[in-house]
Amino acid sequence: MQILTCPSKLKLLETVLQRHLPQALPANGAVMHINRRNPAQHEVVVDSWPEFKVVLTRPRKEVVKDKQDCYSNFHTAFYRDVDAWRTLLENAEAIDWGKAFQLKGLQDGLYEAAREIAASRRVSLKPYFYQTTLHPDPSAYCQSRYRSGLFHFGSLNSSHSALLNENWSVGRNDWSLRYLDSLIHNFPSACLLDKEEQLVSWCLSDPMGCLTHGYTLPQYRGQGCVAAVTRATAVKLHACGFPLYGGVLADNQPSKQALKRQGFHILPLTNYALFFTPSLQPTR
Repeated sequence: MQILTCPSKLKLLETVLQRHLPQALPANGAVMHINRRNPAQHEVVVDSWPEFKVVLTRPRKEVVKDKQDCYSNFHTAFYRDVDAWRTLLENAEAIDWGKAFQLKGLQDGLYEAAREIAASRRVSLKPYFYQTTLHPDPSAYCQSRYRSGLFHFGSLNSSHSALLNENWSVGRNDWSLRYLDSLIHNFPSACLLDKEEQLVSWCLSDPMGCLTHGYTLPQYRGQGCVAAVTRATAVKLHACGFPLYGGVLADNQPSKQALKRQGFHILPLTNYALFFTPSLQPTR
């Protein structure tokens, strides 16, 4: 395996990954961020270069200070060969199975291979399965504007992190609180505020360029708020060249219908979000 550090190689990798969209969306987004200021301090691992079969993005070792923090230990994967993916998964230099981590990817075989290796290493796995959403025409989508006399756009800051964490179904812990705060400070986002400057709705994006955590407080729903903050976040991502994509739970019909009305397509690709937690007890 190799860690790619050369800017020209990383730029070439971005070009190659874009030829493999939508399957390469998470890894492509992570590499794009690495090539644009690298706010999450990530790095790229490949099994070989220039002819690679697997791409893995992960934080640099110095970034993850807490072994139980699976949120900051954020990995993405893309592969051309599932056996090569299994081989890299088993390589302790590629993935530290002694630390909690999360893994994102869209490809068949990603979950099954990771599940088998996690079981053999006595690592707990909590999977989330989303349907992948992708907007086919970001330029047209980003031209629309939200108009309302009730709410106005503002900027998220650290004072909002606790409310975002409380309303995030895969969060609600101290690690996710820190992670959301890092997203607020390092990646495109948008929010609506009421006349008293209180949060109404918000949308974030993450280290893989994915639209995430779009939410409107219950008392403000039905007024197009989440569509507005999603579009506002998309405008910022699109300005940097990112595809516009996300994930939605299969049974979340209101969100799916809202995304379809905005022009997003529901793709036949599962968006895997896998959370791994090693046992804290020594094995015998």
